[in-house]
Amino acid sequence: MEIAYTYWEAGDGWFVGFLNTYPDHLTQGHDLAELEEMLVDVYQIRQDEEKRLAQKRKSGVLQIKVSA
Repeated sequence: MEIAYTYWEAGDGWFVGFLNTYPDHLTQGHDLAELEEMLVDVYQIRQDEEKRLAQKRKSGVLQIKVSA
């Protein structure tokens, strides 16, 4: 499986990045290899969370009155 991510080297030498599907979940590593390990962890945590939430999620329709 392949998953896209975005990363950059911060001014302090750390590599910072996120999975493109989860841009709000930044992580970092001392080098690119460690960053990639951390990104795998983020992916696994998000997958577990999605499974847990899937059982609780509900949806509805909101009616909104629009003024002319």
